[in-house]
Amino acid sequence: MAIYSRREFLESGAALATAIGLDPEPALTMAAARQVQQQASPDPGPDFVVVNARVYTVDDALPRAEAFAVKHGRFTAVGSTSDIRNLGTRGTQTIDGAGMTVVPGFIDGHCHPSGVNELIGVNVNLNTVAEVKAALRKKAATTPPGYWVSGYMYDDTKLDRPVTRKDLDEAAPDHPAMVGHRGGHTGVYNSKAFELAGVTAQTPDPQGGKFYRENGEFTGKVAERARGVFSRVGKREEVTRATRQAGVKHISEQMTKAGLTSVHQTGGDEESLIALQDAYRAGEMRFRLYFFPRGQIYTTLKNAGVRTGYGDEWLRIGPVKYGADGSASERTMRMSTPYVGRPDDYGILTMTEEEIRDAVEDAHRNDWRIGIHANGDVTIDLVLKAYERALQMWPRAVNPRHRIEHCSLINPDLLRRIEATGAIPTPFYTYIYYHGDKWAEYGEEKMRWMFAHRSFLDAGIRVAPASDYIPGPYEPLMALQSLVTRRDFRGREWGPNQKITMDEALRVCTLNGAYASFEEDVKGSITPGKLADFVMLAEDPYQVDQSRIKDIKIVRTVVGGKTMYAA
Repeated sequence: MAIYSRREFLESGAALATAIGLDPEPALTMAAARQVQQQASPDPGPDFVVVNARVYTVDDALPRAEAFAVKHGRFTAVGSTSDIRNLGTRGTQTIDGAGMTVVPGFIDGHCHPSGVNELIGVNVNLNTVAEVKAALRKKAATTPPGYWVSGYMYDDTKLDRPVTRKDLDEAAPDHPAMVGHRGGHTGVYNSKAFELAGVTAQTPDPQGGKFYRENGEFTGKVAERARGVFSRVGKREEVTRATRQAGVKHISEQMTKAGLTSVHQTGGDEESLIALQDAYRAGEMRFRLYFFPRGQIYTTLKNAGVRTGYGDEWLRIGPVKYGADGSASERTMRMSTPYVGRPDDYGILTMTEEEIRDAVEDAHRNDWRIGIHANGDVTIDLVLKAYERALQMWPRAVNPRHRIEHCSLINPDLLRRIEATGAIPTPFYTYIYYHGDKWAEYGEEKMRWMFAHRSFLDAGIRVAPASDYIPGPYEPLMALQSLVTRRDFRGREWGPNQKITMDEALRVCTLNGAYASFEEDVKGSITPGKLADFVMLAEDPYQVDQSRIKDIKIVRTVVGGKTMYAA
């Protein structure tokens, strides 16, 4: 057996990856690659083994180990270095981890990874309004008349002040222009956009939306369903099929670089699914993808007899997706008590109780799972009423594990009902750290019940991991830090009663993520028979200072026994 030292393993990059059968630039589809590998590997021994490592398996049968073996993209044995080394044959490659930390591949149970904005959009995740205006002005200079000038990743609390309509008027006076909040529920629009959309001072707020005003004038900020009027005016840069495929390639490279091996794309249309299939077929999709159809594509799939779970280990159809209220980070979610300093503002519902009930009945009776975006306690209550009704009236042999996307603000009654229905909550896992400047608008008492990982786990609820990227950073190591410390980027503590342990946080970000897609039997832990998805870390998150967990270097990300990222 060839043996590689830890230093050789870290430094040899693609050459070593190829030598041990872990191709960092896969040219085949993963299914085809597995078939070729199986046909070309008559040797009964493992394809490779990792020894002398610090392995956190997230498997209660053997929580800690030193080594493991992989063959045909699956773990075949886990145990001590001596036991695993003895499994090797002439064709087995041996990697000496020399104390390196290995964990199961991280899973992001709720995100929006199209990658297109990252390739062609104007990134306004900047430090000042002046910089935002300069970036938009530069884009406007090369944009034909009548076309939109749009920025993404806007965050009102990360700048010196919020962007206004007048700022956008100065940056792009002759184009319709907007900056979309990274939270995905609000945007700021310029006067040209309002003019083209026919929105005047007399235009009322639509149901489920709002045009923000100060002293009778539009600020430019627009929330939820009110944004729809702007989608029907102006011209937009064409996004081609090739660009969408390139977006999948790009975002999967970035996410696997952060240690993610599976992601749930919570909401996508026909073009999104085509892009995923194109990238998958070309060998460019590095992570496993659980796709939530939304809108017309759901109807098309349903009528064709496709159901949740259709697909393979790399691309699988998930629940149908709906959105029932506003945003936590943008302070528009619907709550039973108002925002701090805004006594008349309880947030926004974007679906009525009847719409929620009908959507749940349709999905449930057609053998689909459903995931409904519900941040506030009022909205979660409405979703649970619909789930309770469906489960009672049309019981299934196996609980469908319907999902409550975000499930941000709960209370003891909601907690009890979530457990009783078997629903899966997916609260944000990097928000406490990254969005700390927003939490004062909720207040200390609400924060004791927001992103309530401790309460969920204590109730026996297998809470799922969720970044909601773009709204939140997707880095799972930032998630671990946020979950165990409940401290933001300024060091402030928010809802310390909801802290969980590192063991629990690691389980949330791996095995619980697999449970959320009914895949806990095939991934989420380093267990013989499961898919060989794992991550190698330069340092041990159990050992470093908790304030720097997010800074631990990802050394290698492996999906199905193939290296998808190597430092």
